[in-house]
Amino acid sequence: MKKTIAVLTLSAQLFYAQNITQKLDKVTKDLMDSSSAVASSLSFYVSDENGNVMYDYQGNKGLSTASTQKIFTAGAALEALGKNYTYTTTSGYSGTISGGTLNGNLFVSSNGDPTLGSWRYEGYKPENFKNKLIEAVKKSGIAKISGDLIIDDSYFDHQTTPGGWPWDDLGNYYGAGVWGINWRENQFDININGTDFKSFSYPLEGVKWLNDLKTGGSSDQSLIFTAPHSDVAVINGTLPAGKTVTVSGSTPNPPLQLGVEVKQWLKESGIEFSGKVITNSQLEIDGKQPLMAPKNNTILTYQSPTLDKIVYWFLRKSINFYGETLIKTLGKEKKGNSNFKSGVAYLKEFWKSKGINENMINFADGSGLSPQNYVAAKAEVQALLYAKKQPWFESYYDGFPTQDNGMKMKSGTMRDTKSFAGYHTAKDGKKYVFSIIINNYQGSGGAELQKILNVLK
Repeated sequence: MKKTIAVLTLSAQLFYAQNITQKLDKVTKDLMDSSSAVASSLSFYVSDENGNVMYDYQGNKGLSTASTQKIFTAGAALEALGKNYTYTTTSGYSGTISGGTLNGNLFVSSNGDPTLGSWRYEGYKPENFKNKLIEAVKKSGIAKISGDLIIDDSYFDHQTTPGGWPWDDLGNYYGAGVWGINWRENQFDININGTDFKSFSYPLEGVKWLNDLKTGGSSDQSLIFTAPHSDVAVINGTLPAGKTVTVSGSTPNPPLQLGVEVKQWLKESGIEFSGKVITNSQLEIDGKQPLMAPKNNTILTYQSPTLDKIVYWFLRKSINFYGETLIKTLGKEKKGNSNFKSGVAYLKEFWKSKGINENMINFADGSGLSPQNYVAAKAEVQALLYAKKQPWFESYYDGFPTQDNGMKMKSGTMRDTKSFAGYHTAKDGKKYVFSIIINNYQGSGGAELQKILNVLK
């Protein structure tokens, strides 16, 4: 009798698996046979929670991923750095303090904390860092600074964005670069009515604007162009007439921006300062040697939120800037070189060591913004399955958004590219791990892919 029940149970499971496979095959082929998908490429792979293949449609085919690329960066960072890893920003001084006067320079240094001045974390907002810094200066007995304010942004190399990023993206908030010192997520907002600038989220230091905006349409179709260290920004495209729209851009010089704000904080706090704000990168541009604070004169050590909290926002809000900071950090920590090439090489080595075929993971960055990323759906599923067995999985899984169809999955969107990757428990309790990527689709790719995934519900 027990043998009969076991056979019946196995038969039911096989029938169910075959039924799901047939349904997925039908909706997938219907999509790929449609007129909108004539020139499209699709990579689709589904397994159960144990890694048994449920469906494979060109699962080995590498396609441009957009933001599902982030699942690789997040997992590697959590394992390689640890979920309790923190970034550190310090303040110190050179010279001596005598009679309340610092006869030397005040320094602010960092190892690239992406959360410094972020608005996302309670206790870590701009005013929190301001209060800690001013308190430390006063506690050290400094009432007057005779030298300069040095912003030491030398921890990372000088390349702030991966080489494969499109120029159209660089000046917009989602194209913010990575610096040795980051501030306010290297992002600013402009409130614009029609073509007129009404206000900025904070005074943007030393930037002159060329405004080629026109009014038209019903949505924001503007683009901002800024470049690292540049004092000229361009905005063009269209904005709807008759209403105020907030447009977000990437700060062209975050270390300088922090420096001028610190200078203002000193003034507001009654600490005399008449020197200059100097960044180490600017000293190098001018052909001068960077300046470093003596390690024994540190007055403030400011820790970031832990990495698990950073990864949460990285995945939940798809913050490209976080991904590229993690890539630079992995390169610096694991290969001794903070350039993007080293970080991306480490990322590929990491996942290759977990059993993923290196031909299915051609990474170009850590966020997916580069159209030069080519990853197969099977590789994404293998990464998700690996993560599921790790002690850091809860921190990882928590960051995955719940999409409109109720599934817990990371999405990716770029021009003519749409992707989803994640985990789903069906109504009958079956657990699936999946990835689906489409390139060069001319219709509503996100809606069509969600229709396919709805078969798993």
